[in-house]
Amino acid sequence: MKTGHYEWTAFYTELADQLFNFKSDRAELIRKICQIFEKIEMKLPKLEKGGIPTDIDPFTVFGLFNKGIKDENRIQIMKGMADAFDLSAEVPQSLSGIPVLNNMNAVFYGFEGDREADDIDHLWQLFESALKLAGNASDDHRKAFCEAYDTALSQRYIKWNITMGLYWIRPYFYVNLDSRNRAFLYNSEHMPADFVARYQPYIKTNAKVPPAEAYLDMIDACEAVFESGQYPYTTFPELSNAAWVETQGRPENDDEVPTIHYWTYAPGQNAEKWDECYQKGIMLLGWGEIGDLSVFPSKSAMRKKMQEIYQEDTSYKNSAHATWQFVREMKPGDVIFVKKGMSEIVGRGIVTSDYAYEPDRTDHFNHLRHVNWTDRGSWMIQNRTAMKTLTDITPYSGFVQQLKDIFERDALDEDDDQAVNYPVYTEDDFLSEVYMSEEKYHDIVNLLHHKKNIILEGAPGVGKTFIAKKLAYSMMGVKDIDRVMMVQFHQSYSYEDFIMGFRPTEGGFELKKGVFYNFCKKAEIDSDNDYFFIIDEINRGNLSKIFGELFMLIEKDKREHKIQLLYSDEKFAIPKKLYIIGTMNTADRSLAMLDYALRRRFAFIEIEPGFDTEGFKAYQKSLNNEKFDRLIACVTALNDVIADDDSLGKGFCIGHSFFCHFKPETVSDQALSSIVEYELIPLLKEYWFDEASKVKEWRDKLRSAIQ
Repeated sequence: MKTGHYEWTAFYTELADQLFNFKSDRAELIRKICQIFEKIEMKLPKLEKGGIPTDIDPFTVFGLFNKGIKDENRIQIMKGMADAFDLSAEVPQSLSGIPVLNNMNAVFYGFEGDREADDIDHLWQLFESALKLAGNASDDHRKAFCEAYDTALSQRYIKWNITMGLYWIRPYFYVNLDSRNRAFLYNSEHMPADFVARYQPYIKTNAKVPPAEAYLDMIDACEAVFESGQYPYTTFPELSNAAWVETQGRPENDDEVPTIHYWTYAPGQNAEKWDECYQKGIMLLGWGEIGDLSVFPSKSAMRKKMQEIYQEDTSYKNSAHATWQFVREMKPGDVIFVKKGMSEIVGRGIVTSDYAYEPDRTDHFNHLRHVNWTDRGSWMIQNRTAMKTLTDITPYSGFVQQLKDIFERDALDEDDDQAVNYPVYTEDDFLSEVYMSEEKYHDIVNLLHHKKNIILEGAPGVGKTFIAKKLAYSMMGVKDIDRVMMVQFHQSYSYEDFIMGFRPTEGGFELKKGVFYNFCKKAEIDSDNDYFFIIDEINRGNLSKIFGELFMLIEKDKREHKIQLLYSDEKFAIPKKLYIIGTMNTADRSLAMLDYALRRRFAFIEIEPGFDTEGFKAYQKSLNNEKFDRLIACVTALNDVIADDDSLGKGFCIGHSFFCHFKPETVSDQALSSIVEYELIPLLKEYWFDEASKVKEWRDKLRSAIQ
């Protein structure tokens, strides 16, 4: 078998060899693990309900440094293991492409009381048989592996993660079938068509985990593909890395950055299915009569099928929305709060699988997902839940926090375990997406570090809000959306919204904390990292009123100075590593100027249209469209006229973002005409409302440019 070089594979393989020595002395293994985390001064992750585990399997040991925590922490843990287990292989410094577990389900067993007596023993048997098979692929070793694999696969909490674990311990022998790899293998551009057709049940969307014989057969088929020389990958690490590179990419928008969603869920009427769901580690949804939900292309198709089957005089709008979300929008890692009625919470869990259809169930609850149920009990809540079976409550941060607070006893462990492996985002990424010179970028970064607060001001369409978010990501080095918060000011925005204030409830009034207060507290806990608070349209709010007594604390030299808050008996400070980025549209003549006291607390940076930047020119060239080129030339000439107009000036120039959404195949006459007719001409009418002849002149020029 080929052994192409990936620096991490030698370390992982040697660690697996060393762990095998502890199969019969797991107490000593646990003692070593505790010592490792104590020595490197890191908190031991939650491996058991009571804290220190009484037993552990080898795959979970690998999971300690193969989950979505920061790379520097993963490397630190591996260094500790290298010392503790006397490993000779170098600790890898590059971890790109290595599959990682979901942080909220990073153990391979259930906690005590939630697992069978032999579950961990079975995992050790699989571990042993996997090492032997990789060393000698004899019939006896293959048979032993298949028995151990199929036994482990039948256990709760074991699904696709088992293929990841096998890949970790012998990366040149076992194929990893996490979601990235399955999607990659299912694409006929990456593997032969006959391979895709043959293994479709195990790699398509909503696939099932292959049993042992099918898994080993797939490994053999992959090896044959590698040997053919038709593809750029010739080993499993190369294959897995190719899948990682393709799906890692730079997201086209922030919606592709991984986020956890929170749901309320009713397991049947009056929670009648809750006992079964908890015992089997699943969540069930009704509407089984309409069949496999994954075959429906739209919500309307689901609604039509419901109306056809149930023939009731209702729209089924909410029902179709719930079933659509269950199959299409919910994802592993999401948090489920189980409700009974509208005021009682009876459980909490973490989704661990994709959607599955079970046609053999006779109770019509044929739709399911696997869930790691972490809590069970009865908690009455103040705010009533929606009547719907399934509701995405993520946008309702106050309600989500109320439900989180119920399980506060595990809050610290949960927060520590919810790190996400966010996409890397560098200065080069920023400059490739934002049409700005490298020199100006560095000026802005240096100014923000020095001043702590900046305002990006400029004409409409120069991408101020876009720049603000990308600037934050580039300074962090990753697209960590947990460390970026954005709000938009308006004339009704208040101190109570921003810091805290009393809000009406059913029983009177309650003190509610605002977005800036909560974000500051979040940054205070994570004081080693930068946090960015973005205020869009900052000049639309009454800033002195909104900031209140924090008006002084936003200054650089006042950071971490504490001041008494208006509504609570609390001394409050703004963290040093929290940066404020405001955006302001200079063409909005209806807005009052910022008062001087606040203006001196911010540095103001003018963002100009980027038509002359290297980035925009490269983008324009890639479109290769004459009409687009003529339109840009016309807009550039128009901007010169606007800049020279005494009643307007540079702050009213037309920005480049009006034209940045095209691809070569989408630059149509209709699309260009829509920009001219419905965006640019109305803007000119507003600018020159008392100069009809000038509007007509440039209207005709813009139209002519795209004829």
